Amino acid sequence: MTLAGLAFYAFAVTTVAAGLMVTVSRNPVHSVLWLILAFLSSAGLFVLVGAEFVAMLLVIVYVGAVAVLFLFVVMMLDVDFAELKAELAKYVPLAALVGVVLLMQLALVLGAWTTAEGVTVIPTLADLPAPEVHNTRALGLVLYDRHFLLFQLAGLILLVAMVGAILLTLRHRVDVKRQDVLAQMYRDPAKALELKDVKPGQGL
Repeated sequence: MTLAGLAFYAFAVTTVAAGLMVTVSRNPVHSVLWLILAFLSSAGLFVLVGAEFVAMLLVIVYVGAVAVLFLFVVMMLDVDFAELKAELAKYVPLAALVGVVLLMQLALVLGAWTTAEGVTVIPTLADLPAPEVHNTRALGLVLYDRHFLLFQLAGLILLVAMVGAILLTLRHRVDVKRQDVLAQMYRDPAKALELKDVKPGQGL
């Protein structure tokens, strides 16, 4: 077995084991840490298949942002996880039924798996042909050259969705002092400043 094969099995076993520990860990902080390990192992699998850009996205976005955000939320919020788990216990039979159905579907898919005509199956990862253009460069050419307008339109849609979410959740409270920038800019210095003649030995 080659080094790439050993690395694949190591990352695969680590990913499956970490995903299992995410669900069975009693401490939610430990679950988030196991989730970070699963993300890192998945990034290793992407590197093995030549998708370095996706691997870096997985590390930067999911490990560096999403998982850390989960960790901060879990550690800072005072949530009674024992009570939540007690309420979730009544849904265990339904969850087990859904899991059995998913396993049956996976077994049917793997049992009926056939290779399409004209597709060559390589025996090992080391036999992958070297691409003419690096995948990161090819992805950049597709996004920023061929589909530039669609990419910008997708960013505009996300911006509108973000602004809409802010407007829908914005609530003005009466008891909170807010800064009025326009009132500060247009104020009259003659009215805003008043000189007091304080005599020695006396207060204001």
